[in-house]
Amino acid sequence: VIKVTAEEKKIAIKAAKAMDLKVAGVDIIRSSKGPLLLEVNSSPGLEGIEGATNKDIAGEMIRAIEKNFKL
Repeated sequence: VIKVTAEEKKIAIKAAKAMDLKVAGVDIIRSSKGPLLLEVNSSPGLEGIEGATNKDIAGEMIRAIEKNFKL
């Protein structure tokens, strides 16, 4: 599992906000020049990250939405 750096997190959040997205899949690669933003997905696929982490990311997202939006 790859740990996200503070700079990568900042880039991802800024990219999602620029697209006015509350939930996004942000693809970043590491380079000799630092992190590079590849794309922002408004409907991110979760299969890969769920398989890599053995976590129910979709379930976590649903719980966060319910908590933050009082559904």
